[in-house]
Amino acid sequence: QVQLVESGGGLVQPGGSLRLSCAASGSIFSKNDMGWYRQAPGKQRELVATITSGGVTNYADSVKGRFTLSRGNTKNRVYLEMTSLKPEDTAVYYCKIFGSTIPWGQGTQVTVSS
Repeated sequence: QVQLVESGGGLVQPGGSLRLSCAASGSIFSKNDMGWYRQAPGKQRELVATITSGGVTNYADSVKGRFTLSRGNTKNRVYLEMTSLKPEDTAVYYCKIFGSTIPWGQGTQVTVSS
């Protein structure tokens, strides 16, 4: 069973940056479209960034220009580079392979606060 493991979250001040990582067993990211989601307390999970198997990215308006989704040099890792972070970016962040039965990972907590 393929598992997704998110990491890289933490506490950062407004305006700061973080790089999240999503790792999976096997070279699955190069074969599938995937995305990063986030869920803030009391809110529904929302999709913030996607990347196709061909490398085309798309972003939610709320993060466009600040977040960058990319694949690592190895085929089993993707990254979400987050800059100019705002308190409203505070959430648990998850990666997900579209169209698969791979379960959600544990996520990684991002807290933006002074």
